[in-house]
Amino acid sequence: MLACCLAVPPAWAAAQAPEPAAGQTPAPASVEPDWILGQLRRPPPAATPFVELRVSSMLKKPLQLAGEYRRPDADTLVREVRAPYAETTTIRAGQATLAREGRAPRTFALSRVPELAALQGSFGALLAGDRAQLEQHYTLQAEGAADAWTMTLTPKDPRTATRLLAVVLRGGGDELRCIETRPREGDAQPTLLGGAATGADAFASLDDALRACRAPAR
Repeated sequence: MLACCLAVPPAWAAAQAPEPAAGQTPAPASVEPDWILGQLRRPPPAATPFVELRVSSMLKKPLQLAGEYRRPDADTLVREVRAPYAETTTIRAGQATLAREGRAPRTFALSRVPELAALQGSFGALLAGDRAQLEQHYTLQAEGAADAWTMTLTPKDPRTATRLLAVVLRGGGDELRCIETRPREGDAQPTLLGGAATGADAFASLDDALRACRAPAR
C-alpha cells in the first residue's frame, strides 16, 4: 500500500500536537484502508444526502441530481432522487424496484443490471467496514491523512475494467464526502455525499463539481 510510504510528520510537529483525550485513539499521520473502513462503518439504519452530476453526449448540459441514499437494513439499499424529478430505486434480495413519479413501479433482476448489484455490494461493504468483501472485486489503495484521505478502488474483473478505470473515495475523519467514478472513456462523474452534498450549490460545469468533490473538508 502506498499509504505505508507516506511521510511521517517531523519531530517538532509531533511534540506540539495536542495530547489525545484519555481512552481516545490518536489520529494516524497517514492512513490505510482498514483505518478508513473503520471510520466509515455505520450499522443500519443509515442515510446520507447526495448530489450527483451526470454528463452525457445526449444532454445539452450536465444533469444535477439531488436526493438521499438509505440503508434501512443490512440487505437493502434505497436510492431516492428528489430533484429535478422524483425516482426511488430499492435494491434487495437480488432484485431492483424502480418507482418514478407518474409511472407504475418496475421490478427486475440485478443480473440484468450488474452495475446496480455492484452499487449495493460496495455500499454495503463500505458501511459494514468489510474489507474482505470489497477486495473480492477491487484492489484498495489509501493515501492522505486522517483529516483528508482518499481511497482508490480499482476493479479486478477484466470485463468491469474495460469500462471502469477506478472509483475514488474522498473524505475526512469519519465522513465520506465524495465518490469520483472514473470511466475508462469519458469524464469523471462526481457524487457528493453528507456535508459536501448539503452545502452544494447548483454547479455550472463538471469542472466546478469536480473541484467541490476534491476540496478538503472545511
